[in-house]
Amino acid sequence: MKVAFLGTGLMGLPMAQRLLAANVELIAYNRTPEKLAPLQAAGAEIATKPRQAIRSADCIVLMLSNAAAIYHVLLTDTSWHTLSGRSVIQMGTLTPPESQEIRDAVVAAGGEYIEAPVLGSIPEAETGKLIVMVGGEQEQYQRHLKLLQIFGTDPVYIGPVGSASSLTLALNQLIASLTTSFALSLAFVQMQGIDIDLFMRILRDSKLYAPTFDQNLKRMLDGNYTKANLPTKQLIKEIDLFITEAKSLGLNLSSIEGVRQILQSAMSMSYPEDDYSSVFPAIREWGEASGE
Repeated sequence: MKVAFLGTGLMGLPMAQRLLAANVELIAYNRTPEKLAPLQAAGAEIATKPRQAIRSADCIVLMLSNAAAIYHVLLTDTSWHTLSGRSVIQMGTLTPPESQEIRDAVVAAGGEYIEAPVLGSIPEAETGKLIVMVGGEQEQYQRHLKLLQIFGTDPVYIGPVGSASSLTLALNQLIASLTTSFALSLAFVQMQGIDIDLFMRILRDSKLYAPTFDQNLKRMLDGNYTKANLPTKQLIKEIDLFITEAKSLGLNLSSIEGVRQILQSAMSMSYPEDDYSSVFPAIREWGEASGE
């Protein structure tokens, strides 16, 4: 099988590198060609046009930024006509309706489509330890399982197209909410003069603890948010997708809308490209600025 990988950004690059390490024949395309250099050096074929990659592959993996990018790269007239007989695996974060609409377009072109969004960040992508959630037919899941296991050892079948997208949005909401809540407690404890090690020891011994707290603790205490595992601007984009979908269900969104405001504050403090743990200065410096 030859795989076309479309979208080699922060997550796409290490995922494509996993395919090469597994001796999968790979052709890659990215709208910013400079980002393809590491893949070319590792032996990947490079496409200058999406249709070139699609035409020469059996399976197309998408790790593009949003639905608009997918339409631009995959579903223009020139690309759409090359999808017949090919499998499309969409691995980015979309709303369920977006995923279903893209499936319909791919099927209308004579191709097949499954969604396989992932939970995890760059370290998990590099080591093949992403949690892969699959939406589609059970038979499609089984047929693509070996390929998906390159990204995560135990891909989970969720249900029809749209179900994996829904679950991913729910989990991304937790990433933002848990991290913001931890940052608030950490800032409070720090400003009250309580020993941070003592706070963390008690937290780790409690049922409140989540490993993501320790993953973010050093960044927050050091104030170093560079080399992002998940950029603030990416998380706020995914939270916007969650809010859009959850609003249609009539849910009370007060908590996540507050989290979004904090993420937006981090963005305005020049942290859009930095790690999402930069919510900590957005919380702490607001308290200092207000005289608390």
